[in-house]
Amino acid sequence: MTEQSPSRLPSPRVAASVAPTTNTHLDIAEVTKNFGSQAVLKGVNLSVAKGGTTAIVGPSGSGKTTLLRLIAGFEHPDTGSISLNGNKVAGNGIWVPAHKRHVGYVAQDGALFPHLTVGQNIAFGLDKSALDGGRRAVKTRVQELLDMVSLDADMAKRRPHQLSGGQQQRVALARALAREPQLMLLDEPFSALDAGLRVATRRAVAKVLNEAGVTTILVTHDQAEALSFADQVAIMRGGKLAQIGNPFVVYTRPADRATAEFLGDAVILDAWMEGSLATCSLGGIPVRRPPAQGLVQLMLRPEQIRIAPDGPIRGVVVDTDYFGPETTVRIKLAPRVAAAGASLAYPGGGEIITIRHWNASITKPGTELCLRVVGEGVAFPVED
Repeated sequence: MTEQSPSRLPSPRVAASVAPTTNTHLDIAEVTKNFGSQAVLKGVNLSVAKGGTTAIVGPSGSGKTTLLRLIAGFEHPDTGSISLNGNKVAGNGIWVPAHKRHVGYVAQDGALFPHLTVGQNIAFGLDKSALDGGRRAVKTRVQELLDMVSLDADMAKRRPHQLSGGQQQRVALARALAREPQLMLLDEPFSALDAGLRVATRRAVAKVLNEAGVTTILVTHDQAEALSFADQVAIMRGGKLAQIGNPFVVYTRPADRATAEFLGDAVILDAWMEGSLATCSLGGIPVRRPPAQGLVQLMLRPEQIRIAPDGPIRGVVVDTDYFGPETTVRIKLAPRVAAAGASLAYPGGGEIITIRHWNASITKPGTELCLRVVGEGVAFPVED
């Protein structure tokens, strides 16, 4: 598997959003944002359907949190516009302050008030003038919100420091839901939690927001989190959206090599494209809508390369990393050999690739394995 220096990665194209919808909740058009001489956002376009869930994923410094703060109303865009439910809230001389946008915001650390109880934290988000019944109505509503985020009513008396990290994030969500927002913004809310708690909290939060019918935008640098949480994923790189689509499409058919490598492990091989068949060290791999003919770079996901006793591809295990339920296996491919009387359009061989397998006992270093490729590959033009 070849690698490319980050400094040579191509600049992302400006991505179009997924198919336009007549039920758009959020519409971002050509938004830019500079901090001094640094351009942080460079013409971002994004549409989010009402009730939908979008994950904005990208490396640190790509502009994710800045975009979220613009949507919330904490920052002004330099150019472009932001609309909610068809009403412009920022841009072209229009500005609607954050507290009038019906937007909830949950920060990475929850941002709970340490000197207040859980109940007081949640009540802080309530519009008490809209509740009939005084303190009793406030207490009832706090209990309803605690139940909504699957926390016991007796937790209302605790202080934030007496809660686990996952519980604190649920309290922060309950406080944000107290004002019945139409749009919820989540700024890496699970990143400080350990792996097991992160998954459980993410599922609980997703369930609450889905049942409440709240449009949700999650900002994260965790690719797996983005793919599992959202029905639309937007990949941000260098202040632009490189690709937008449903999780399956952006993972299996990434727009460019940099996106492919960011969204998960990728096997990248030089290949020769003729028609819709890419010939490489792994044999002939079908490609849908190849971008070029001749020399290309072919991308496969590690799970597409299977160990098979009758597989036509041979390789020797170089080393492994054991992770319990699966093992990452690095394999050096054998040179390709043409059948008698045949020629190879692109011989290849000798590259080291990485696959994943569940049985560590058959993937010991030095073992020769037979491999088979399943499914289609994705081809990228060779970068100059």
